[in-house]
Amino acid sequence: MYKRKMAMGAGPDDSAAAAKKSKVGVGEDERQALGRAPRTAYNNKQRTLVFSTQGIRHRDRHLMGDLRDLLPHSKKDSKYDDKGNLAGVNEVCDMKNCNSCLFFEARRSTDLYLWVSKTPHGPSAKFLVQNIHTMEELKLTGNCLKGSRPVLSFDASFDAQPHLALLKQMFVQVFGSPRGHPNTKPFVDHVFAFYHLDGRIWFRNYQVVYAGKGAATTAPDPTLVEIGPRFCLQPIKIFAGSFQGDTLYANPAWVTPTAARARAKRARARPDQYRERARHAVALLHKRASFADLTGDLDTVFHDELLSE
Repeated sequence: MYKRKMAMGAGPDDSAAAAKKSKVGVGEDERQALGRAPRTAYNNKQRTLVFSTQGIRHRDRHLMGDLRDLLPHSKKDSKYDDKGNLAGVNEVCDMKNCNSCLFFEARRSTDLYLWVSKTPHGPSAKFLVQNIHTMEELKLTGNCLKGSRPVLSFDASFDAQPHLALLKQMFVQVFGSPRGHPNTKPFVDHVFAFYHLDGRIWFRNYQVVYAGKGAATTAPDPTLVEIGPRFCLQPIKIFAGSFQGDTLYANPAWVTPTAARARAKRARARPDQYRERARHAVALLHKRASFADLTGDLDTVFHDELLSE
């Protein structure tokens, strides 16, 4: 076998010490001296499964892809085909070794619902997703390193109501990337912002921009530049279990999208719309009857010959 040649001036004791040092690796003091980040134990093993049902739209699929890119601790799976048995999502998360879930449920090819769940024991929350704008659609100037850990920001209203405090803790565990995760980078360069306004939760993603060295600026604080995506979550219900269980909270102002569309259709309708449609139908019948009397001289040229045959 090939043997390394001993360096000139190095004794056998020095070579053994060097070999031992190479096996042990760089110590924490030397890592800090070299400017490297200290090693951290990966204790908070949070893994989030992000997937959807069949029948999802292209814009919803792009939003799901954006969330997968922003969550380095996420995993993906094929589309779930059993809409009638949402409790089976817990088994899928168990097979993927995930303890939280972002599950997109498509209804009527127009409505998108989001389940945020802590599997397999809960709690879980159901939202209606509205005002979807993906990163590719917005084309904003903000950018962040893929795999970096985010800072989660919540407004003061999340501490004022009990159900919002519960949702805050769920968002922290689902959207927050664990420290020391193998897929994360040792950088914090963007912010996930959650705002509660008008009975809905608004999501924004911002890049943290620091002023460069020697830059002429009067504001030493970092600035925020939006990255995307944007979407809005309207809470529907919060359950004690994962996709099932007792109802902890129900939104009293919740109106289904189908009922909202029917209400808007009735608001656009005029009181005399049916009578006007009936008058148009009668006028069309009279017009067709008047066309039957308009026969020219050449219209009956071949009519007599056909009758004689």
